Amino acid sequence: MGANENDRPLRVAVVGSGPAGFYAAGALLGADVPVEVDMIERLPTPWGLVRLGVAPDHPKLKTVSRAFEKIADRPGFRFLGNVEVGRDLGHLELCELYDAVVYAVGAQTDRGLGIPGEDLPGSWAATEFVAWYNGHPDYQDLRFDLSVECAVVIGNGNVALDVARMLALTPEELAPTDTTDAAIEALNAAAITEIVVVGRRGPAQASFTTPELSELGELSGADVIVDAADLEGAEPTDTNSERNLEVLREYASRRPEGKPKRLVLRFLRSPVELTGDGRVEAVELVRNRLEPDGQGGLHAVSTDEHETLPAGIVFRSVGYRGVALPDVPFDERSGTIRNEGGRVLDQEGARVQGVYAAGWIKRGPSGVIGTNKKDATETVALLLEDLREGQLPRKHKTAEDVDALLDAHGVRRVVYSGWSAIDQRERSAGERLGRPRVKLCTWDELLEAAEAVATGSA
Repeated sequence: MGANENDRPLRVAVVGSGPAGFYAAGALLGADVPVEVDMIERLPTPWGLVRLGVAPDHPKLKTVSRAFEKIADRPGFRFLGNVEVGRDLGHLELCELYDAVVYAVGAQTDRGLGIPGEDLPGSWAATEFVAWYNGHPDYQDLRFDLSVECAVVIGNGNVALDVARMLALTPEELAPTDTTDAAIEALNAAAITEIVVVGRRGPAQASFTTPELSELGELSGADVIVDAADLEGAEPTDTNSERNLEVLREYASRRPEGKPKRLVLRFLRSPVELTGDGRVEAVELVRNRLEPDGQGGLHAVSTDEHETLPAGIVFRSVGYRGVALPDVPFDERSGTIRNEGGRVLDQEGARVQGVYAAGWIKRGPSGVIGTNKKDATETVALLLEDLREGQLPRKHKTAEDVDALLDAHGVRRVVYSGWSAIDQRERSAGERLGRPRVKLCTWDELLEAAEAVATGSA
């Protein structure tokens, strides 16, 4: 690289504005070389699952957004919302416009159960329900029939517990949250009195974290029910499972107080079929036993013991899955972009020059919000190593070139000041009601609020 090359900022597109995207942007902007980052986001709003996935009654988890706001304030950062890669800009166009591209698009869809009856009305992905009550604009037309008595949640992770807890909250517990108004109204009117969380493995193998599990015991409107027989013989596998077992044993020893709802945790059961006449009416379960998996762990093996669990609505929460982007190498088996440590690889295993991945689309849907910081920092370290070794040919493009192409494609992009206008409007509406915010949750509302800045009518 010549002297002029060193003086010109490295221009990087970060696709996705969740934690992995922001942590990647922060690492890039903190590098010892000048860098400009364009953060490209399909939605008009940033923060990914921090805004649209974290349960509304967990406001403390959302405070991580303050760190993202500080990153957005750094010189060289631009937010380009309402810009979808594959629709408004192609992967190959990004590679022409930027010196490097980092994909941090998360895992946008869910894993199916693969059982008969999964497509019956009343069978839902937990991801759909979570997106609905959190105000994701793509999911506001969904209608969940909550006029049933029993809801079943399939899965033993934190998302499964979030769904169960949201169904159990009282109106007083929901009121101070940023759950959408429509969801608050629907949840308060729900007829559900029994919520059953079903896990295929034992209580020691459940992947929820102890704080999430403990929180269930504080619900004012629901007794937590655990059968002591399900805990017999359970041996902790690590510190988290040891603490989980302590909490579960305490639940098993409780005498129900007769609260309006029951939240039942069941283990060593797998759904084998959803049944019903035109809609879900029951879940057929098989009992499992645990056997060594040959790798030092235990896996669930089905027995001959079956049972039928009546259910009017079922939420599957057995994992998120990444979605392929046009022209970006993808591993269908793992649901991730093909990569080695964050460097993207083509189908033959060779490096794709200047293209990287971070977060769930890199490693799969695992870990907590903070896990993405280490992950994104590792990816950026490889990117900067490639820069030092002359592996990133510079493209001599500018922000103006990007804007010109977006204009030519007729893209109504939302810049950071537009997001700030959305944010301010939501917070102001919430302040009057003692809530963190009242979310705008349709595309029209979000774009109108963002564009009011440009017209001076905000």
